Amino acid sequence: MSAPALATTSPVEHPVLDVLARRWSPRAFDDTAVIDEQKLSNALEAARWAPSAANSQPWRFVVARRGSALHDQIHASLLGANQLWADRAAVLIVAVAETTKEDGNPYTHAVYDLGQAVAHLSVQAHHDGLVVHQMSGFDPETMTSIVGLDERFTPMTVVALGELGDASTLPEVLQAREIAPRSRRPINETVIVNH
Repeated sequence: MSAPALATTSPVEHPVLDVLARRWSPRAFDDTAVIDEQKLSNALEAARWAPSAANSQPWRFVVARRGSALHDQIHASLLGANQLWADRAAVLIVAVAETTKEDGNPYTHAVYDLGQAVAHLSVQAHHDGLVVHQMSGFDPETMTSIVGLDERFTPMTVVALGELGDASTLPEVLQAREIAPRSRRPINETVIVNH
């Protein structure tokens, strides 16, 4: 196997932390690499310390390592092109929002706060030399059943985490996407008002 392609620094408009400029979402994972448990713990710890409204921490994670039945079940619930590559990731993490409190009242900010927790997880993982790819393409009812969630909890995304693999191992249809230049909408098209 040839060496994996290295992520390139994004063409940022303004200086940002290197870990943010180099963060990307590859689909090529090394399917021979066993997860470094300390790096996984670091990523989960970073998520634990993400900010949340009233310190409510309305997030949960289901962590499944490659080779486990749970990893296989989570992979089977993925949709579309995610099925073509995500089984190679060392870990699949289901990110779950606690959308309703125990007293039945809604957590109106749960999805926002979960997003912050996953962002923290992602940045820490990239800092430690791992790569992360988040997926919204999965069957939520199947996922709820697989992990035994009650109705207060909603699976929102599946996170593939592991070591970078060789893009040539991907199906041809995904190889071009893997090496395509990274781009983002300009800031002046993102900020609606800036007085």
